[in-house]
Amino acid sequence: MRLKALQEMLAADADDAFALYGLAVELKVMGRSDEAEPLLRRLLEVEPTQVYGYYQLGEVLLADGENDAAEEVLRRGVTQAEAAEDGKALNELRALLDLC
Repeated sequence: MRLKALQEMLAADADDAFALYGLAVELKVMGRSDEAEPLLRRLLEVEPTQVYGYYQLGEVLLADGENDAAEEVLRRGVTQAEAAEDGKALNELRALLDLC
């Protein structure tokens, strides 16, 4: 149900940051990371300050063994979290970055 609603929202507006993030996370949880990755990349194009998009994409890339790409994405996320003064996100991004 939630998946379909997010897909419909995205069909109505391909740049809807909420729908991009929500659908990507739903797909990731379902083990469909290959479908989640492009949505997360699009999210970060549309809403580059969405720090948890960097976290989610970093997780997807790490799970796929793409450590260098994950490191680059997570470093960009750290920069955004620092700019936003979001300490919680910053700590989470740095912890994930340590796994690269």
